[in-house]
Amino acid sequence: MRRWVRSVLAGLLALGVAVLAGCGGGPEPASGSGGSGGDGGSAAGEQPAKASKLDEVKRRGYLIVGVKADVPGFGYLNPETNMYEGYEIDIAKRIAEEIFKIPGQVKFEPVTAKTRIGLLQSGQIDMIIATVTVTEQRKQEVDFSPVYYTDGIQLLVKKDSGITGLKDLDGKTIGVAQGATTRARLEEKAKELGVTPKFAEFPDYPSILAALQAGRVDAFSVDGSILKGYQMQDPNTVILPEKYSEEPYAVATRKGDDDLRDLVAQVITRMQESGELQKLQEKWGLIGQ
Repeated sequence: MRRWVRSVLAGLLALGVAVLAGCGGGPEPASGSGGSGGDGGSAAGEQPAKASKLDEVKRRGYLIVGVKADVPGFGYLNPETNMYEGYEIDIAKRIAEEIFKIPGQVKFEPVTAKTRIGLLQSGQIDMIIATVTVTEQRKQEVDFSPVYYTDGIQLLVKKDSGITGLKDLDGKTIGVAQGATTRARLEEKAKELGVTPKFAEFPDYPSILAALQAGRVDAFSVDGSILKGYQMQDPNTVILPEKYSEEPYAVATRKGDDDLRDLVAQVITRMQESGELQKLQEKWGLIGQ
């Protein structure tokens, strides 16, 4: 009996499948495809269009920005509030607000001069706003916005060191950040002056200040506005007045993310023309550096 029931059920199942197939129960053609010889259909195997970077950011619901965590005035993770603050943080917030039309849709990821471009190119961050100097070499790696700040390389030394400029650092050691343009700029200027300083590279700025205080380096060099925050931490140091370069800062986006690049350019241009950038520089004490 059981064998007979199983045979009947199997037969009914086969019959049902045949009926469904005959009634057109299979999947319908994709929307927009024509009959035989129609022009509106997609070619077999055609891949769907790749979503733009801006669409990707909007779907995610927030912008991811690589920023400095150790540069007071630009990008600084305040240990008292555990919040990021600074000129570049405010620029990032303004860009995110332009995308989402509401404030607060931005996540900050700490970067260093050594890690920032790699993180951008790997897609872990959407853009860099982290004291990135525009150079011809970097233009081959990333796209840049209009410049939002221009600085210059200076030297921080101990007040009692007797050092008054780069010319006094022949054979002495200058501490610089890994991945920054500082060393190359100073080597070029030192050659013009006929001096040969040594260089020690560090992963972050606090490490260079600690090395200066401990006597492991004779000078700490980076852009002057960055040095200002570290000079304020140690009254026994002084920033020497001479500048050894011109360092234009801009927002970096990944090559190919053209829609995001263009939006950032529009925001920076409007902020410049409206005076908003200057007001933010005044807010963070960056005017007259």
